[in-house]
Amino acid sequence: MSSTVPVPAHTSTGAALPLVALPQTELLTVNESTIPMIRDAMGPGVHVQPLRLDLEAGCWVVLATFSPGSQVPLHYHTGIAEVYTLSGKWHYLEYPDQPQVAGSYLYEPSGSVHTFICPESNTEDTVIFVRVQGANINFSQDGQFHSILDAVLIHQLTTVLSEQQGLGPINYIGGGAAAYTAQQSGRRATAIDQS
Repeated sequence: MSSTVPVPAHTSTGAALPLVALPQTELLTVNESTIPMIRDAMGPGVHVQPLRLDLEAGCWVVLATFSPGSQVPLHYHTGIAEVYTLSGKWHYLEYPDQPQVAGSYLYEPSGSVHTFICPESNTEDTVIFVRVQGANINFSQDGQFHSILDAVLIHQLTTVLSEQQGLGPINYIGGGAAAYTAQQSGRRATAIDQS
């Protein structure tokens, strides 16, 4: 996308629409087959492929692959999470009778708390598509604060681990770049500048 300034929108035949839209010269798309898997990125047996990390909006979208027996610590969601299971089987420790299998879609409201478990009895890796708004606040089993998992940390892990694992730069879709809307010679315009 070359510009984020809204422009009048038109149909493919050139007819004007009664709205303005962001100009889009190309689709923002990535293919998981071209994104290397970052191994053990979120713990032993928890591998990720970042698809979109918006550091400013706090939104992260990843493909996560879990080896049998892997898990994610008890965590609290500060925003919503959506999980689509592509293959394998997993469940929350707190909901063992509600397993998620290939084809399952799970919506998690903000404020939910649970522990992700990939059963050791699985005969294949479990692959999920995850979209999270906000952060996971992770806790140890004794209730002590453990860590925060958000778009910023995943970005950092992607940068560091891809270098350590010899994967080269990872191409994923990012977010906007915070900036002032009015600039003068590379600095913010002030009321004094306006007079």
